[in-house]
Amino acid sequence: MDDNKIISLYFARDEQAIEETKLKYGKLLRYIAKGILGNLTEAEECENDTYFRAWDSIPPNHPFYFSAYLCRIVRNISINRLKSNNRRNDREVSFIFNEISEVGRIGDCEIVDDMELKEAMNSFVRNLDPVRRKIFLQRYFYMMSISDISAETGIGVGTVKSILSRTRAQLRDYLTKRGIAI
Repeated sequence: MDDNKIISLYFARDEQAIEETKLKYGKLLRYIAKGILGNLTEAEECENDTYFRAWDSIPPNHPFYFSAYLCRIVRNISINRLKSNNRRNDREVSFIFNEISEVGRIGDCEIVDDMELKEAMNSFVRNLDPVRRKIFLQRYFYMMSISDISAETGIGVGTVKSILSRTRAQLRDYLTKRGIAI
């Protein structure tokens, strides 16, 4: 079922919306949550929480990119659970946030809601070559460890670190050129 039809089910308050969302996006949502939490059981709980958060927020929200909307919800739920659990290596999570905060205000979750910054980030990521885009998103969206990224992509750990470092520097330059204060 296409996204517009699923969203219309939410607007009609038809519970089939949750089933259709699960069929279409369940695997992706679990993947994101598991990458952040490192635990399949908790990832499944976050996936289910995502369906109910979507149910509560649609309407009034009408997401333009439904998959991105769901991914953001599951990511936020997973990060909040991670913070409350303190079960995963907090140093790894802190390190990831510190890496991206080198760019500037991007590490501040409150400021990521800034529409201008969102558009700039989307444009930057969209224009990366596919390999660098995948590595960047795996690290800073899915919060994967560098060793996991290396294993999944088949690229050496040192090379992954270099790609991330160069990409952060390019992002900083890109935002500066667009006049976004960082």
